[in-house]
Amino acid sequence: MKHLLITDLDGTLLGPDSRVSDDSARIITELTHKGALITVATARTPATVEPLLHNTLTTLPAIVMTGAAMWDRENRLYINPLLLSRQQTESLISAYLRHGVHPFTYTLEDNGDMLVHHCKEMSDEEQMFYVERKHLTLKHFIFDNEQCHTSPYTNAILMLGIGDTPRIKALAEELSTDLQLSVSAYPDLASRDISYIEVFRCGVSKAAAVLKLKSFLGADRLTVYGDHLNDLPMFAVADESVAVSNALPEVLSAASRIIGPNTLPSVAMDMRKIFHKNL
Repeated sequence: MKHLLITDLDGTLLGPDSRVSDDSARIITELTHKGALITVATARTPATVEPLLHNTLTTLPAIVMTGAAMWDRENRLYINPLLLSRQQTESLISAYLRHGVHPFTYTLEDNGDMLVHHCKEMSDEEQMFYVERKHLTLKHFIFDNEQCHTSPYTNAILMLGIGDTPRIKALAEELSTDLQLSVSAYPDLASRDISYIEVFRCGVSKAAAVLKLKSFLGADRLTVYGDHLNDLPMFAVADESVAVSNALPEVLSAASRIIGPNTLPSVAMDMRKIFHKNL
């Protein structure tokens, strides 16, 4: 039986230190060598996924950017990216600017590079966002000061904005009326006065992506692991949903099973148990 095992990263596979523990990396690598079907599903881009998994062998495509694309780790290529149309990108930029939000527009180039476009004038929060990511090798920032109010992008995959919470909330409410978009807004962990908004093409979700991968592999069964609200959609479509014990109450209630916390290699040990049971 082909049993596909997919785990979220932050709060689930990653420990409180935002790292894959040595034990988890070793167990998953050993299972992959034995033929286990293991991968991750995350809101992160490959630029941060690769450093996090540098000691963890997985051979299946990683589901990245909340399912907007898959990532071929061996060849370092995006697979089946769900891009915004040029018209959608132009409309989004106008809406962001109308609400006083200067977006970070993520584009995928033909050579597989990810570019992040933004105006040169950044708020303190935007500057911090940039500084924390400017060293990443798979993500390159481009400051298009002269093109702030126009859209040259035909290959945009994500539009991200950072701003004060009322402004972001108003923008999200406006964009949510467009059924051709997938809109998510959430407060900053450090300060609820600041919020983020992410806009993808309609149909982008972890749920759609895990089902697509299950079908592509011809897997008979799908088990997913998670801890946060954005994992609930894939919980709903999986054959088995597993929550780490540190998960939010809503996630614990939705789970088929609950395992140990992310302070331990709980996900990796559960994967090992499932793999050996299927032998």
